[in-house]
Amino acid sequence: MWSLTFAPLVPLPLLIGLAVLAAVAAGMALVLAGRSAILRALALAVLAVALADPSLVFEDREPVKDVVAVVVDKSASNRLADRAQQTQAAQAEVERQLRGISGVETRTIEVTDQQGAGDGTRLFEALASGLADVPSERVAGAIVLSDGLAHDAPATAEALGLRAPLHVLTTGREREIDRRIVLVDSPRFGIVGKEQNVRLRVVDKGGPGRAAITVRRDGEIIARREAITGETIQVPVRIDRGGPNVIEIEAAPIADELTLANNRAVITIEGVRDKLRVLLVSGEPHPGERTWRNLLKADANVDLVHFTILRPPEKQDGTPINELSLIAFPTRELFQVKIKDFDLIIFDRYANQSILPLVYFDNIVRYVRDGGALLIAAGPEYSGAQSLARTPLGQILPAQPDGSVIDEAYRARVSEPGKRHPVTRDLPGSETEPPRWGEWLRMVGARTRSGSAVMTGPGERPLLLLAREQKGRVALFLSDHAWLWARGFRDGGPHLDLLRRLGHWLMKEPDLEEEALRASARGRNIEIERQTLGDNPAPAIITAPDGSVRTVPFEAGRPGLFVARTAASEFGLHKITTENLTAFANIGPENPRELMEVVSDPAKLQALAEATGGSSRRIGQENGSGVTIPRIVPVRSGRQFAGADWIGLRISDSGIVRGVSISPLFVGLIGLAILFGALVAGWIGESGRRFKREA
Repeated sequence: MWSLTFAPLVPLPLLIGLAVLAAVAAGMALVLAGRSAILRALALAVLAVALADPSLVFEDREPVKDVVAVVVDKSASNRLADRAQQTQAAQAEVERQLRGISGVETRTIEVTDQQGAGDGTRLFEALASGLADVPSERVAGAIVLSDGLAHDAPATAEALGLRAPLHVLTTGREREIDRRIVLVDSPRFGIVGKEQNVRLRVVDKGGPGRAAITVRRDGEIIARREAITGETIQVPVRIDRGGPNVIEIEAAPIADELTLANNRAVITIEGVRDKLRVLLVSGEPHPGERTWRNLLKADANVDLVHFTILRPPEKQDGTPINELSLIAFPTRELFQVKIKDFDLIIFDRYANQSILPLVYFDNIVRYVRDGGALLIAAGPEYSGAQSLARTPLGQILPAQPDGSVIDEAYRARVSEPGKRHPVTRDLPGSETEPPRWGEWLRMVGARTRSGSAVMTGPGERPLLLLAREQKGRVALFLSDHAWLWARGFRDGGPHLDLLRRLGHWLMKEPDLEEEALRASARGRNIEIERQTLGDNPAPAIITAPDGSVRTVPFEAGRPGLFVARTAASEFGLHKITTENLTAFANIGPENPRELMEVVSDPAKLQALAEATGGSSRRIGQENGSGVTIPRIVPVRSGRQFAGADWIGLRISDSGIVRGVSISPLFVGLIGLAILFGALVAGWIGESGRRFKREA
């Protein structure tokens, strides 16, 4: 390719000034001397051109192709209905037309859900990444095959950074129908036993004006109600337990809607316990009393009420009543009026001394069966005539005394069921035989009638028994020597771990459930943990957000723990069940942005496309599954790159320069000859005219 360039021998302002002076002089000469000054003006022009140093430049150019980006949306929303088939057909037709245009290169960019990491369709991030290595002048345009629902669309064409037309070919159909739930306000934390309010709105596109709402907590239906679409409603939800409470709110489906995935909203509310109220009743002062009190007082979440029986009714020493400084035991207030306010009742070496009427023991039995917790820390009194086992409490206690008290040194051991139970599993010191903790010196003999003996004493006798009684829980500690560990007797033992776990199990701490199913998300994987006292748990059944079901077997981990791992095929809430247990694992955001709004709309990206000279149009045919693709034509100039039935690409005719050859025109003998010839011609012409005038 040839071109003419200039490299002035003098500064450009000086050259321009000389040229102006030469032009003025030539003009004056023409006025004064007439046509005879033409050759002189020509000589001045040649001199000015010579000072500009013109050169002929030849570039050896290799043409390069312009790049056309074809962005293919393969996100979840563009797979609804027949959009995937429309996208596939449109991609085939676009690529066919582009193959027929010389000088362009097609670069296909696919956009999937994984690229958005659950944050919607990231079309323009993928476009920028796909063209990162292409100079902007070589980009001929971008053709986007999508439902028009991009969640990273820039506000302006300048922010887009594309110097070529953007064309959006929108899949889907007119008059699509869909229903979705929009969360207006949802709490993240709640007090256990209290209600939290969730505010939401049901939005219909082409549906009826009312929607039936179902509310579930951890898979269990807790409420049903009706909502008017478009109006914000308030749904009260009771926080049932500590830890995560998974709340599902589902709107009933409507006919012919695009998807049911956005008919459901998921909220995880972390249950936080208010102060746990514990009633500790010590039957008499003894060395272990302080151990229980210190343990419970050290827990900031425990509100402790402690009474010690210092003066039983049978103690008569003649001291006048008005000289006693003891506080009366408020039995009626504690065991009848306010008994349900306590989360745990502990009887520590308490004997039935006629302080509590039998009717109060009946109240405790009902309290436990309705969901309360009872712990008996027994001493020698448990084997005698005043044993609590001889009161109505006996019907819920897991062991009956056999009348014996074993007074000998022994090391408590974790039983085989105890190695699997979360209260005693991995108890520090239990990993060796004998255990690495101090000895106890006494325990009460008893016969097991229910529950599990998680610790044993001499002769494999039950030492610590745990049992469930309808909705409540009961623990029976058949020794009053746990305080020896706290005092460091013979190196002591893990009394804090044991007693704290025991108390929290009684108060239904989720992490200490002996039969539990837990699930968590790790990236795109689901990790499932099954806690059980059994040997072979049933496999986990996983229900994906799209309704598909698969089974995953468990593998043995630590004693009492079985694990399973599996990859998730899509974002959303996965339900995991086994036997009568249910857990949830959410992959990505709880309410994926990708499926919040799924009705296709060419207008979403129309303003952005038109700002680049492109267009946004629907390609789906209403009758049938075909698509209508406009003609693709190359355009070498202009600002508009779209018409009623065509879309254009900006062709730049770019190339790579392989070599350059420069030929100066006024350098060397040729330049001198031209300049000398012009001067001589002007002199001869002037002389000839002078000779004619003299003749």
